[in-house]
Parts: sequence; structure tokens; C-alpha cells
Amino acid sequence: MTAKRILFIVGDFTEDLEIWVPFQALEAAGHQVFAVTPGKKPGETIRTAVHDGEGDQFFAEKRGHNFPLNADFDAVKTGDYDALVIPGGRAPEYLRMNPRVLEIIREFCGQGKPVASVCHGPLLLATAGVLKGRTLTAFPTLEPDVRAAGANWVGANEGYNNPVVDGNLVTVPAWSGHGPWLREFFKILGTKVEPCARPPPPPPPPPPRPPRAAPRRARPPPPRGP
Repeated sequence: MTAKRILFIVGDFTEDLEIWVPFQALEAAGHQVFAVTPGKKPGETIRTAVHDGEGDQFFAEKRGHNFPLNADFDAVKTGDYDALVIPGGRAPEYLRMNPRVLEIIREFCGQGKPVASVCHGPLLLATAGVLKGRTLTAFPTLEPDVRAAGANWVGANEGYNNPVVDGNLVTVPAWSGHGPWLREFFKILGTKVEPCARPPPPPPPPPPRPPRAAPRRARPPPPRGP
């Protein structure tokens, strides 16, 4: 496997799990992974968000972890990277207003490079105008945006964990689908992940020994005559 250079476009209040999990999983697979955001430099951090269902009409939003940036947004050249990841959360709502963010996305898609996106991330793809004729999924509230962008919509299953692959594009409705989504992304990247071989089963225990027979008592000698 050849290690790839993979770019994440993120921002303050990106969904916590949607950046930490794929970033570290790709690193664990041996790839070089870089995260950038407009207006911040390497060594700075973004604040992430955590969204949970608590019985309200929409998910409650809470503070997540800080995530450290390790590359410079202003220095991004798409020719230096092999693939793009766009997490969800709140960040795509305002990142789509940045012309350079949209330009980077168009360059990756125009060059046919692998693109992976989760949850609200496809909002950036829709705004960049790269979805016409494509088939994908996203968080259910993005269905109008995806359809308006000319794409074919695939709804979420009950577990929100059904990835959709269309050529070099792989999407999933939410972070609950990280496992199958990453497996599909690994395939597109040419990353081979194999389960460890199971050790052989232990030998069966020896059969129980039969119980020992009680020792025979010696018969007393016959009595002697007078």
C-alpha cells in the first residue's frame, strides 16, 4: 500500500467525532493526514461540537474537544494531496461562504480524487456545485440541498450508518456509520485492512479417568483343624 496525503477541511464547531475518528483511523492505516481551516495557522486549534438527541425537536449542541490544526489553509495546493475529507457539524454552514474552500473542493472533484463526506459535510459539496448527477446520502435535513444541487438522494437507514459509494465519492448520514464509511473509503484509497488471523482453538481437555476400583481385601485363611 502506498501512503496517501489526505486533506481535511474543518472549522470551529465541526462535529467532534466526525473529525477525531476518521483523522486518527487514517493515520493508523499509515496515511499522512492534514487538517486546515480558513483564518487559522498550524498549531492553532478549532473548537468542536457534540450533538445529541435529548427529546427536543432537534439535537442539543454541546462543546466538544479542541482539535489541533497541522497545516496552513492559505498554502493548500490540491496537487499536494491525494484525497479530501469533509466532516459535518456546524462548520459547513459558514465554510460554504468562503470562495477558496469551494474552489479547493471543485479542484479535488475536477481531478477525480477520492472525496469522503459525512453528515452535514455534503452541504459544502452542494454549494460548490459538484453534485449534479451524483448519488449520495447525508443527514436527512440536507435532502432539499442535495436534490437542489442535481444529485440523486439516498435516505438514511434506521441506524444512520449506510454508506453510499458513487465512483470516487463516499458519503454516510452520520458518525454512527463511521465503520462502514471508512471501509469503503479505504477501498477507494487502495488501503487494504485485513482482520488478524484467529489463533487455533485450544485442544480439547483429556477425557476423565475412570474411577479406581476399590482394592480387594484378602480373604482370611481357612481355620485349622484340631
